[in-house]
Amino acid sequence: MHCPFCHCIDTQVKNSRPAEDGAAIRRRRECPECGSRFTTFERIKFGDIMVIKKSGDSVPFDREKIAQSIYMALRKRPFNQESIEKFISSVVQKLEKQGDAEIATRVIGQTVLEGLFDFDKVGYVRFASVYKDFQNPDDFKNFVASLAEE
Repeated sequence: MHCPFCHCIDTQVKNSRPAEDGAAIRRRRECPECGSRFTTFERIKFGDIMVIKKSGDSVPFDREKIAQSIYMALRKRPFNQESIEKFISSVVQKLEKQGDAEIATRVIGQTVLEGLFDFDKVGYVRFASVYKDFQNPDDFKNFVASLAEE
C-alpha cells in the first residue's frame, strides 16, 4: 500500500481488526519514510456491477457515491461514523446480493430509501427530497403527511 503523504511504496500494518460487523477489515498503517499513519479498509467485492443511469448511460458501481449521499442525508444526526458505515455496507451488500450485473439508479435509490426508513426518519426525508426531486415546500408537506398516515 502506497503512503498517501509521501508515496513511499512500503507501508507497515500496525493494527488490523474487523469492522462493519465483519464486512470489512480496518487496517492501521504507518509509513517508515515519513512516519505518517493512516487507515485503510478492505471490503469484499462480489463482482463488477454497472449502474444504468436515467439517460441510459452505464457507469461502474461506486460505493463512495452511495456513501456520500447517505452521509449528506444523515448530516448532523446523532450517529457515529461506524454506525453509518455499517448501514452503508448493509445497503451495498443488499445490492450486490441481487446478483445482477447491471442495476438501475432507481433500484439503488429505492434500496437506500428502504434502509433509511428503518435507520433514521429524518435522513429518510432528506434523501427522499433529493431522490424524488422535491420542487417546493408542498412536496415536503405532502411527503411528511404520507409518512404520518403509515
